[in-house]
Amino acid sequence: MANHKSAIKRARQNQVRRLRNKSYKTRVKNVSKEVRMAVSMNSLEEAQAKLKKAVSIIQKTASKGVIHKNTAARKISRLYRLVNQLSS
Repeated sequence: MANHKSAIKRARQNQVRRLRNKSYKTRVKNVSKEVRMAVSMNSLEEAQAKLKKAVSIIQKTASKGVIHKNTAARKISRLYRLVNQLSS
């Protein structure tokens, strides 16, 4: 456990940030799952709508620094490929 006043504050801040980042990461996983579910149900319109929402959330998460920008790009690319396979 931290002993100095500044270290105690830093530990407290880290805990708050860890919980906030965890919720962002969970949100990214959930929207990705929604897109994959829509693709598996062969509903193109729903998949495209969910993809648009997912891309927005993933990019927002990357801009906050929760996930790396290349990780976000990779996730978005894979979702786009999935939806495009369904449309062709």
